[in-house]
Amino acid sequence: MMQAVWLTAGTAFVVAVLLGPLFIPVLRRLKIGQSIREEGPVSHKKKSGTPTMGGTIILLATAVTVWQFAGRSPAALLAIGATLAFGLIGFIDDYIKVVKRRNLGLTARQKLLAQGTVAVLFFLALARFHGFSFDVYIPLVGVTWHLGGLYLPFLALVLIGTSNAVNLTDGLDGLAAGTAAIALGTYVVVAWWNSQYDLVVFCAAMMGALLGFLVFNAHPARVFMGDTGSLAIGAALASAAVLTKTEFWLILIGGVFVAEALSVMIQVFAFQTFGRRVFRMSPLHHHFELGGWSEWRVVSTFWAVGLCLSAGALVLYARG
Repeated sequence: MMQAVWLTAGTAFVVAVLLGPLFIPVLRRLKIGQSIREEGPVSHKKKSGTPTMGGTIILLATAVTVWQFAGRSPAALLAIGATLAFGLIGFIDDYIKVVKRRNLGLTARQKLLAQGTVAVLFFLALARFHGFSFDVYIPLVGVTWHLGGLYLPFLALVLIGTSNAVNLTDGLDGLAAGTAAIALGTYVVVAWWNSQYDLVVFCAAMMGALLGFLVFNAHPARVFMGDTGSLAIGAALASAAVLTKTEFWLILIGGVFVAEALSVMIQVFAFQTFGRRVFRMSPLHHHFELGGWSEWRVVSTFWAVGLCLSAGALVLYARG
């Protein structure tokens, strides 16, 4: 099985690396460049115009590899379906912002409606999925809740929350891609331990595609993933968590994404309530940048934290 993991991840990596030189010049010629927000760090201004929507590379590499190695497996189809659906939402958002030159892209309501629709469809598919339970296990305390129909809002929270957390994390070269590759590598192990080999293929393919994308996205980035990539990655992580019944473990495995999202919520709450900021700037990675850390130091540190959290999660998960 280990050979299959390496073969799957390696195939997705190679496909992504081959797609990069084809896609990036096209994006550049079409002038699909990233706009840098005015309130962001001054050092980011030089990144303006860097091709975006590179998440397409990740999605194509993953889809091709999953189709090759997992075929029409129901679990793999569910996971890749949710991933591509959220990727499509991100693609439309990127298209409106970059091609149509409307800075805000989809409105928050439009995006939430689209994501909620995918969550409902995912729930209906799960209801027909053989052997899937709407129970939720809370680790460490050992409590299991049977949610029944209430699993729908819980599922929507997991999918939408994770996708938007990854989206917030995507602010530095390689940060979101590298952190997500670590988390998905963790889910390769979890799915393997659960004998869910089709999910092993999906997670390994996504991990390989992200590592291939990092060839072009690591500092200094030649392409950004855009919402096309970040929303899809979040959906992939959430799908892996849901299908392995490790929804609450995702809080630890994706701890970096959780911290990034919390930093934004804390900042907004503190400013609106007390008129003061807790962080120099949110999301959290900007706080460290403005504290004098280099971009690479922030990214490598966050990767290390993600690796430690994932390792800790695997140790605790193995102990039951």
